[in-house]
Amino acid sequence: MEKKVIKHPKMHIKTGDTVKVLSGDDKGKQGKVLSVDIAKRRAIVEGLNIVTKHRKPTANSPQGAIDKMEAPIHASNLMLVDPKTGEATRIGRKRDDNGKLVRYSKKTGEVING
Repeated sequence: MEKKVIKHPKMHIKTGDTVKVLSGDDKGKQGKVLSVDIAKRRAIVEGLNIVTKHRKPTANSPQGAIDKMEAPIHASNLMLVDPKTGEATRIGRKRDDNGKLVRYSKKTGEVING
């Protein structure tokens, strides 16, 4: 019996990128991507989409706690910010001189490192 391999398409954002939120409560804000879940096509962005998490009392914290934390945002609501211009841009993929696939800004044509 063969194992099925689920192949997920590449995402336009990676961990460490600066992104702009296109819709939702944090529309127009920018932040750094902390982590990406490729299977769910979601990303956690630093300081954005803050939710309140209520924690039950434990031995370590008998009072319990109310924590503020970032929740994932769907990748379709995020757009990469071009590091050169600081504006949101779509990305494309092309091969560089060594044959490696790199991302580039559709607005400026500059290669995006990362």
